[in-house]
Amino acid sequence: MKALLKKEFRLCLHPTALIFLAFAGFVFIPSYPYEVMFFFSGLSVFFICLTARENGDASFSCALPVKKGDVARARIFMCVILQVALLALAACTTSVKQLCFSSQAQVNQAGLMANTAFLGGGAFILGLFDLIFFPLYWGAPEKVGVPFLLASIAEFMLIAVFLICRHTVPFVRDVLNTPDPNAMSIKLAVFGTGILFYVLAVWGAVRLSVKRFCRIDL
Repeated sequence: MKALLKKEFRLCLHPTALIFLAFAGFVFIPSYPYEVMFFFSGLSVFFICLTARENGDASFSCALPVKKGDVARARIFMCVILQVALLALAACTTSVKQLCFSSQAQVNQAGLMANTAFLGGGAFILGLFDLIFFPLYWGAPEKVGVPFLLASIAEFMLIAVFLICRHTVPFVRDVLNTPDPNAMSIKLAVFGTGILFYVLAVWGAVRLSVKRFCRIDL
């Protein structure tokens, strides 16, 4: 598995995956839907899988002396590492904004402000993408577009729910959409729930992906 993971980073990593990590800085854009940064994480996964398909990576990897299921696991684990890196960077930029900007300057009219609850929502978005994209993709690695389209639609639907709730649901508007450390215990609960969902979603995505990939004949 370690060797396959190295192979993924050396042969399949697309440059956009690293460029999109810098989008954690979106939190400094005034009145912008910060959740969009997590869509770009999914877009980088699409480019990675598209590049791997064009290079015949699935057939090449399965010709190596490794378990077929580990081929799928290695790709997913690489993408998870990139997603966790984006979450960590978003946490850093969020902390900087919380410390350096006034409460009024932190208000985001386009969506949730950058705070702990926002990071939990980001984990939900990433987990949802993984749970939809990877099982569909590994069921037919030559078809990258449809899994990405379906996963992206689900992402934007969830983002739309977050944005609507920010303006219409009093609990979200008045409690979750406040600067840290206001209502910190509730925000930490939201963050923890998001992380738990992400972990379960990745676990489910890995199980389903390996099962479907092992069934197909390359």
